[in-house]
Parts: sequence; structure tokens; C-alpha cells
Amino acid sequence: MSDELWEPPSVLVAVDLVILTLRSAKLHVLLVERGIAPYEGDQALPGGFLNNVSEDILTAAHRELREEAGLDASRLHLEQLGAYGAPSRDPRGRVVSVAYLAIAPGLPEPIAGTDAASACWRPVEDVTSGQLRLAFDHEQILTDGVERARTKIEHSALATAFCDETFTISDLQQVYETVWGVRLDSRNFYRKVQAARGFITPAGSNRRRSTKGRPAQLFRRGPRTVLHPPLVRPDPPTRNERTE
Repeated sequence: MSDELWEPPSVLVAVDLVILTLRSAKLHVLLVERGIAPYEGDQALPGGFLNNVSEDILTAAHRELREEAGLDASRLHLEQLGAYGAPSRDPRGRVVSVAYLAIAPGLPEPIAGTDAASACWRPVEDVTSGQLRLAFDHEQILTDGVERARTKIEHSALATAFCDETFTISDLQQVYETVWGVRLDSRNFYRKVQAARGFITPAGSNRRRSTKGRPAQLFRRGPRTVLHPPLVRPDPPTRNERTE
């Protein structure tokens, strides 16, 4: 054994946030324009380093939500997405980022954090289509976050996190169509939602009035967190189907 003392590598820890919401019937993600190097002027996911060695990672995620977007973590869905630690992901040195997925309905216009020049909501498809490039490895983190949401709404009640406290079946269907990127048959969707017992519950006798037709029944999130049977994601449309 070598007599030399082993020194642990110098590694910095950061958190990054994939914050998703529905705006104008499109899936949007919160992005910031970086105001400092590296990647100054580029778009990126909000996030930052831990304040100190005693700060818990989840606490740091809550702090970044508050500082970068003015959001209260207790009022939205928040879950750890994964860890990203490729040696070359940050030109400043060895940085491991713990990414979180946050989802909530009707999120307000963001306020830029301390190291951001500006913040805004952008359609997810702007990034996934290659139209907009993100700093660091944030395109991969965003892709993973969107796929996590797409998969979880099949088997869990996560779709209701995109809805207000009370919502209609049409509101819920729009969530599934927007997140999955497909069109769904309304009658078939209604049948599947009703079959998943405990997924949603009627919000009393409350109804939402519309400009035409009968007022729509309002629902709330039910007690079940796991859907049985699941709402299985349909296959994406073929090229011929997309052009028809």
C-alpha cells in the first residue's frame, strides 16, 4: 500500500430544476438566460450550487424554486429526477447536478434569479425540436424530465398536478394530450378515467358553465396515487397519419 495519503477528488454539487406547466394548451418549461460565465447569454434550466456543505440537497431545490421562480415547493409536485455527473458537463470543473422535476398548474410569470439575466416560459417543443439549444447538459435533463412525466401519468395520478384544485374531464384530457403529444377520443378517455377507481372524485354539485352546452361536472384529485387499470399511452401517429 502506498504511504501517500489519499485525497478525495474536489467535486461541487448543484441542483437543476425541470419546471413544467401547461400554457395555451402547450407544455412549457421555465428557462433562464444565464447572466454569468460559462454560457453567458445562453438559455438554461434554473438551478445553482448548494449554499454550503451543510445545506441539504432537497432544501437547495426548494430554495432555488423560491429564488429562481418565486414558487413555494409545498404548493406543487416535486420529485427527484436523477443525478448528472459526466466529467465534462461543466467547464468550471467536476460538478454533479441533482435534477428535480416540478409540476404545477397556472404558474405565474417568472422572476430571474441572482445569476440570471432573465427568465421566461418556453414551449418544450422549442428545445426537443432542436430549435433552441440549452447550456451544459440541460437538453438531456429536460428530455428525461418530460419522459418521466409522460410515463408517470400512465400509471399514477400525476396528471392532476397540472390541473387546478377542481377541473373537468376535458381539462384532464388536455393534460394527457399535451404531455403525450397525441389526440385522444373523448368518450374512450372518459371511460378509462372512470374505470380507474379513486383517480378523481366529483367536486360536490359544482359545475363549470360554458358559453354553450350543458355545464361541465367538476372533479378533484381522488385518494389513489396508483392507477388501476393504467391509462396506457397510445403509439405516436405515423408520418402518414400526421399529414392527413
